[in-house]
Amino acid sequence: MVKKSLQLTPGIEPLYGTRDENLRLMEDSLQVQIDLRSDAIYVSGEPAAVARVEGIFADFEHLRKVGVQPHNGELHALLKMLVSDPAVTLRGLIDSGKQRSAGVKRMVQPRSTNQRKYVEAIEANDMVFGLGPAGTGKTYLAVAMAVSALLAKKVSRIILVRPAVEAGERLGFLPGSLQEKVDPYMRPLYDALYDLIDPIKVDKMLETNVIEIAPLAFMRGRTLSDAFIIMDEAQNTTNEQMKMFLTRLGGSSKAVITGDLSQIDLPNPKKSGLLEAISVLDGVEGIKFCRFEDVDVVRHQLVQRIVRAYDAHGRADRLPLGVDASITLDTAGKLSVKTQ
Repeated sequence: MVKKSLQLTPGIEPLYGTRDENLRLMEDSLQVQIDLRSDAIYVSGEPAAVARVEGIFADFEHLRKVGVQPHNGELHALLKMLVSDPAVTLRGLIDSGKQRSAGVKRMVQPRSTNQRKYVEAIEANDMVFGLGPAGTGKTYLAVAMAVSALLAKKVSRIILVRPAVEAGERLGFLPGSLQEKVDPYMRPLYDALYDLIDPIKVDKMLETNVIEIAPLAFMRGRTLSDAFIIMDEAQNTTNEQMKMFLTRLGGSSKAVITGDLSQIDLPNPKKSGLLEAISVLDGVEGIKFCRFEDVDVVRHQLVQRIVRAYDAHGRADRLPLGVDASITLDTAGKLSVKTQ
């Protein structure tokens, strides 16, 4: 055990977090004790853990001096990644985010360990599958990486694809042209684009087909070269549609496929092309599968609890007939199913 004092500097207080939540995170995760005094900050614990805390404080001070200060929610998310991976530093995470965000309205910064692995997988592989529940950033981060690649001239166009699965209202009954009919299905992709790029630039790119948004059926017979291609809601593809899409990839292209197997809207969920792709392509060189969990949900904190509640309810439904079960919530907010 060692004890080290860190000098207090003006402007360091935001690192503490709301009601010192960031300090508590470091204490609990790194097994250290942080004592705030009027003259200094005293950190006690194992030498390696104390050095990690010292590095976090030094990085935050450096970033503050160069004018970079993430807001508390973002900072807390970054610190959660830091304390779970000894190889990660605060400066390294911020620098990576800045490199990905050149020309983008907001920094493309993962907010969980699985999100970071997802972004790194997209950078390193030509085809990546992002699998997980709603709100985990699968689609948004994929679009952000596509925009980053386009602005860095790594690709010449972005192609965003979604299967137009009808949910109670047939396409033919919707008003307007074909483009106007499919636009409602593409709205989440538009939202991500407008959040990352100036709306006027987005509209210009859409007009010139630098960014193309289309239903999956429009992909048949095409070879998509020098492009960043994203297929969203892939759980709603059939086996034939998935194979057709995956074989569209041309030279100098990259593809990201996102989906949530708990939200299959097909008449026969067992025929989901995403389910078959996971089985068929697992282990294929150049393809990476990234899986998200409820802890990766970055929307309202209530969404995380909703996802957990539905997961627990689904597990209870799959129990054999005649077996009673109760769903409980522990102090950490984790739902579990107990048989009776």
